[in-house]
Amino acid sequence: MPPLTARRLVLVLAGLAAALLLAIVLCASIGSSGYTPFDLFRLNPKAALPATAGGEVEGIRADPSLAADMILRVRLPRVLIAVLAGAALAAAGVVFQGILRNPLADPYILGISGGAALGFITVSAAGFGGAVAALPLRGTAAFAGSIATVGLLVLLSRAHGRVGTDPMILNGVVLNTVYLALIMLVQTIVGTTRLHGVMLWMVGNIPVEGYGVIGGLTGVLVAGIIGLTALGRNLNLIAAGEEVARGLGVEVERTRLVAILFASLITAAVVSVTGLIGFAGLIVPHAARLLFGPDHRLLIPAAAILGGLFLLLADTAARLVLAPTELPVGVLTAICGGPFFIWLYRARRRKVAFDA
Repeated sequence: MPPLTARRLVLVLAGLAAALLLAIVLCASIGSSGYTPFDLFRLNPKAALPATAGGEVEGIRADPSLAADMILRVRLPRVLIAVLAGAALAAAGVVFQGILRNPLADPYILGISGGAALGFITVSAAGFGGAVAALPLRGTAAFAGSIATVGLLVLLSRAHGRVGTDPMILNGVVLNTVYLALIMLVQTIVGTTRLHGVMLWMVGNIPVEGYGVIGGLTGVLVAGIIGLTALGRNLNLIAAGEEVARGLGVEVERTRLVAILFASLITAAVVSVTGLIGFAGLIVPHAARLLFGPDHRLLIPAAAILGGLFLLLADTAARLVLAPTELPVGVLTAICGGPFFIWLYRARRRKVAFDA
């Protein structure tokens, strides 16, 4: 890969942003009603579309006054949530893989998404899930669950003063299983009425949210990605080796802690809205590394944009593959990500055996 320059950074990010913008317009044009964003420039909507949980009503093309509501209140919010979720998971995956120096690491496999989900579900089950004012509390609980998971992973994976990356992956899988069991336990105790839709949320689904939620999620994501990108140089040195990084003046433990906090924050923010979408944080970082190289100063923002594009296309495919029935996007990413994880694991095992 050519060395990173300001010109290359701008050109790559601008190209990716243009591709993402084009995908947003195209995906916002797909729906059973037949409306496209271009209808917004020639219609004067007078009627309001009732709030829905997702999907569209067929046959409303004859009433052009509903076009703006269909585009702006149903399709566009879902498109934006998919982009934000994919960006957050991909950026977090890049960071966890770099810090742990393990290509198998991602927020879902490490159990960090599961910890965030358990915190979110627990607070919701306690009766704080219905009010808009409670959203920060649920988000805080999700963040606390993800941070607690990181602490458990470090504690369980430490041996002889060092944290093993392979044991961390194994412990993450175990913790994820335990978290899912605890979530089912909470649901059983509380009942399905209070936690309506929890099963769909657990497999990962892109909801239709208001622009207030989208704005809050955007603020958290932008702050997190900027913070992680600012750590790019130190992350490059840590990925090359901790001793090398320390020799060049990097405070390894402090950098690792700050990076984990930022990555956990954006993961928790996404999980509190979309649920458990697996493998997006595993597939996209590897694709981004192949395309743009290992420099985290470019890799993190590029993977974020690529992740948004990936999850947007995956959610659109999930809407179409069994139309008019909608497939949860988490099912589609798991179908794609599961074989990819197995292939990556076997490739890593062969490499370790060859090096030995």
